[in-house]
Amino acid sequence: MTARNPLSIILDQNKLTGRNYNDWFRNLKIILNSENIAYVINKKPPKEASANVSQTELAKLEKWWVHDLQAKSYMLASMSNELQRRFEEAVNAADIHLHLK
Repeated sequence: MTARNPLSIILDQNKLTGRNYNDWFRNLKIILNSENIAYVINKKPPKEASANVSQTELAKLEKWWVHDLQAKSYMLASMSNELQRRFEEAVNAADIHLHLK
């Protein structure tokens, strides 16, 4: 089990309600930057691995998906219930970010 980021209390106290997007996003970036995973909110996911992908490339792909899930979880956990329902089926963090912008 991963330890909770102590900075995540910022998101607990400043949930996204819709009108506070800029403040919420600034706080989200602080958390994601502290974990070196902010890149996933601005980049589309990599293409699926082909059958003959190298172990190095497969490891990079798996790392990206783990980071994306982490970022998406922070995003959803720090939204109002209404927004959580709206985005819970989103495929990745970048899609959520794009729709919120």
